[in-house]
Amino acid sequence: MCINFTPTRKSPWVKKNFGLDLPSTEYPVEAYPGYAAPIVVKSHQSGRTACGLARFGLIPAWAKDDKISRHTYNARSETVREKPSYRKSWKSRRYAITLLDNFYEPNYASGKAERWKIELASQEPFGIASLWDTWTDPITGELVTSFSMLTVNADHHPVMKQFHKPGDEKRTPVVLSESQFDQWLSADETQAMAMMNGASMPALISQRS
Repeated sequence: MCINFTPTRKSPWVKKNFGLDLPSTEYPVEAYPGYAAPIVVKSHQSGRTACGLARFGLIPAWAKDDKISRHTYNARSETVREKPSYRKSWKSRRYAITLLDNFYEPNYASGKAERWKIELASQEPFGIASLWDTWTDPITGELVTSFSMLTVNADHHPVMKQFHKPGDEKRTPVVLSESQFDQWLSADETQAMAMMNGASMPALISQRS
């Protein structure tokens, strides 16, 4: 799971991997559900990629208001094809990559929740496989782009298995390697589902924050 992360501001890394610039609009140092953060998306018609800000917590087009985003910041890969909040985005191949430097999880080893930071062993920025959608605010008419990070079971992941409450299922967002970025953005449903595992994720490290 991921409820809190640090969106990257490392423009050279984004330019190197995507040929894109980060949004010029300011965004929070740390992101929580409802906050803006940079994502990369790709048009399946033109093949064009773009980087822009989107709200953390997917708001499906049919939602009456944005309160649903409090519960849709992470999507379980096992059920993403069936859940009403995500299935249209999945079937429409609205695949995105969230760009970040690290994310945070609670560790209960001491008996109480302590915030730990997770990042790549290389300490480079990285991308998380995500879904996006657009929603029109019925009051203001604003078109809102939002996203959810995809997650997989982490019971056996060497780093991610240590987080969350004892007895709870261990989960991790799907961290992509740089070589998978275009593969994810260009994937069809079968290819995308095949990428939903923790086995091919780059090495992670963690420390108390």
